[in-house]
Amino acid sequence: MAKKPTQTVSHAIQKQIDRTSYLFLLPMAVFFLCFVLAPMVIGIVTSFFNYRMGVFEFNFGKNYAQLFTDKVFWKSMRNTIVIVIASVPLVTVFSLWVASALSEKSMTATSIFRGVFYLPVVMGTVPVVVVWKWIFNAYYGILNYILKALNLMPQNLRYDWLGEKSAAIWCILAILFTTSIGQPIVLYIAALGNVDKSITEAAEVDGASKLRTFWQVKWPSIMPTTLYIVVITTINSFQCFALIQLLTSGGPSYSTSTVMYYLYEQAFTYYNYGYANAMGVILAIVIAGFSALQFKTMKTE
Repeated sequence: MAKKPTQTVSHAIQKQIDRTSYLFLLPMAVFFLCFVLAPMVIGIVTSFFNYRMGVFEFNFGKNYAQLFTDKVFWKSMRNTIVIVIASVPLVTVFSLWVASALSEKSMTATSIFRGVFYLPVVMGTVPVVVVWKWIFNAYYGILNYILKALNLMPQNLRYDWLGEKSAAIWCILAILFTTSIGQPIVLYIAALGNVDKSITEAAEVDGASKLRTFWQVKWPSIMPTTLYIVVITTINSFQCFALIQLLTSGGPSYSTSTVMYYLYEQAFTYYNYGYANAMGVILAIVIAGFSALQFKTMKTE
């Protein structure tokens, strides 16, 4: 009987703590509902409507049917998948290689190089694009100047890297690569620093080479980080938009257009909101499919 008041007080305190916790979560919950969940639902619903300026009528999924016959959409989808397939493995492997090399350096050297590689992420897209646009410029770009100085290009040639169909998409990939490696390198350095050194030292004492030690000891430990990096890089590559808009505007002849850019063009240039939302739904399904495949492939205990 003596314990009953204490239990009642403890229960009351716990209820007060729970209530306070929910109050702290309330602003974020409201923000999520209003600016994340609600736009998603509205986007899915309006994708079944002919939604233009002053027009809002149900069209029985004609937007989705139109996508299957839209050559620009499939061209944009192909470019998007090329960017994903090319960038994700390259970013992951290069970031892991750099992080492995830096993890063996001193703390000062690691911090300096980590800051250098992360600098494009901090600077943002616009300054990076301005620099790369100068590098690829046909008249005064440094890339043409270097190639001519090394006699790898005729002196009278002015190659327009961003204006050629065969070269523009690879220029986009090069820029995307430089802006995508910063975060994976930082994450890999942190993950490698958390690997139990006693296990790696024991493996080296037993005669294991550095490659075998990495593959047998370090790699299983950093698999969760690798999975996160692969999924996030995949999503970011699928959503590539700012580079396209600032550099090529999808040209020449939609050779660098991505689904995100074509979606933006349909929504904010032609005001075809329903059709653009249908593209967004398809893109979300494709991203979810890629992510599920990656989770299944890289699944570990």
